[in-house]
Amino acid sequence: MDKNYNYAFLDEGSKREIRRATLKAVAIPGYQVPFGSRELPIGRGWGTGGIQLTLSLIGPDDVLKVIDQGSDESVNAVNIKKFVGFCTDVETTVKTSEATIIQTRHRIPEVPLRNDQILVLQVPTPEPLRIVEAREEVTKKMHAEKDYAPMWLLLYESLIRYGKVTIASEYPCMVEGRYIMNPSPIPKFDNPKLHEAECLYLFGAGREKKIYAILPHTEVISLAFDDVPFEKESFKGKKCRLCGSENTYLDEMYDSVTGEKFYQCSDTSHCQEVRGCI
Repeated sequence: MDKNYNYAFLDEGSKREIRRATLKAVAIPGYQVPFGSRELPIGRGWGTGGIQLTLSLIGPDDVLKVIDQGSDESVNAVNIKKFVGFCTDVETTVKTSEATIIQTRHRIPEVPLRNDQILVLQVPTPEPLRIVEAREEVTKKMHAEKDYAPMWLLLYESLIRYGKVTIASEYPCMVEGRYIMNPSPIPKFDNPKLHEAECLYLFGAGREKKIYAILPHTEVISLAFDDVPFEKESFKGKKCRLCGSENTYLDEMYDSVTGEKFYQCSDTSHCQEVRGCI
């Protein structure tokens, strides 16, 4: 840890303010809590909201894991790990089971998380109603009145036009029958992992200055009609070329030489664990 910086970079007042906003978010699942987003030595769009949550919660005894679209070795994940390690000296890991705090962008790990783990998600657009209403003051009123008719109309129009709901990521969820929530840009495949989960999910949007949460054992239902149930991505008949998994989220890839298409686990550490590499 560099002694020229405060522990976990942020000053103690900033961390307390972020923790207070986090406690309110935990108390009202799915509700977007405003907070004073701080400046960080990382460009906007690199997950500053998620990083601020991690920095305000992390302690010397924590073990940190950072993933980006399932990978521990992407530029985003590696640089966030370096930054947090530079100002905390906490232990880092690629194993999901070893981590106490997991910061992620666009994926939820394949391994079910425990009650003593926290998953921090980086969120670019926290407002789920933004695709149907651009004005912030109007979306706040819609949430307050539980007026979600425009969102249901959007889903209905998609069904009429295409025969299915075409939202591939950021698929809206209803939390505890009260608030519609944006689960961040995770694929629909990961949505069911939010329902009645054992771990605490925290969502941070630095640019939009919002924090929201899903606490353990919370009802999180992806929006769907009674006669047209929610469907996640199907990889039937496909498997990972490395570990042979058929029940994980797979990335479609192409061989640069032959042009042949193949599939590989998005969660790289899970794939390595299955193969006994880590």
